[in-house]
Amino acid sequence: MPIRGEGVYLRPSEMRDYLEWSSLRERSRTFLTPWEPIWPVDDLTRASFRYRVRRHAEEMARDEAYSFFVFREEDDVLLGGLSFGHVRRGVSQAATLGYWMGEPYAGKGYMTRAVRASCAYIFEKQGLHRIEAACLPTNEPSKRLLERVGFKHEGYARSYLNINGQWRDHLLFALLETDPIPPGKPV
Repeated sequence: MPIRGEGVYLRPSEMRDYLEWSSLRERSRTFLTPWEPIWPVDDLTRASFRYRVRRHAEEMARDEAYSFFVFREEDDVLLGGLSFGHVRRGVSQAATLGYWMGEPYAGKGYMTRAVRASCAYIFEKQGLHRIEAACLPTNEPSKRLLERVGFKHEGYARSYLNINGQWRDHLLFALLETDPIPPGKPV
């Protein structure tokens, strides 16, 4: 059930991904640290990854979250990951988008293409109406990515998420199913 995009595909994580995932995360640690919560001490262990794979599968089965790894189509290399968490049904029909990219692949347009493809999937196959995203005001690449995919800036949340050990303000963005998702173009 891979989700196909321009030169990328997304699928849920599997135990066979552990070595590639842990290697990419470790090599990208310094690059990712300013944008993520503090990693638990055991974050890159096989046991922690096993728990993560199981939890993601359970969340998908319960329609609570949809988590995917992003791979380069030409050689099946793991590039990063993204998730649609906090799925809300009923009158809301919304989820929150989060993503990370391994340092060697950042700035090459892969995540833009992955977000574009996965948002289409969430709207068309999961029937959601709204996707929300937040990023640090200083994270220019993330702001540009969201705007390229068609997200609209909607607000500012003070002390919104605990990033790298500090409560940090975030810019809030959203994409509606009725918003046009711009077609792929150079990034």
